[in-house]
Amino acid sequence: MTQANEPDPVLAQRARVAKLTETGQRVGYALFGLAIALFIVAAATQFSGLLVVGITACLAIGSLVLAPAIVFGYAVKAAEREDRQRKKPS
Repeated sequence: MTQANEPDPVLAQRARVAKLTETGQRVGYALFGLAIALFIVAAATQFSGLLVVGITACLAIGSLVLAPAIVFGYAVKAAEREDRQRKKPS
């Protein structure tokens, strides 16, 4: 059992997951933005193979990072909302 001055391990874990999801979302959206910028450059310069590979890589890695970050972000928000609802006096 935790002491009164010790942090709740569930809340500490939730805070770590929230921080990771925030970072994951920033990285994922940044990669999507980079893919858009590369696409604009590629469209202006006849789509060289290297730019196409860069665009594809940014989209693939961005998707792999962003999808779980969004899902876990919603999970953290739902858990926090449920905690608030349980603490409300009836």
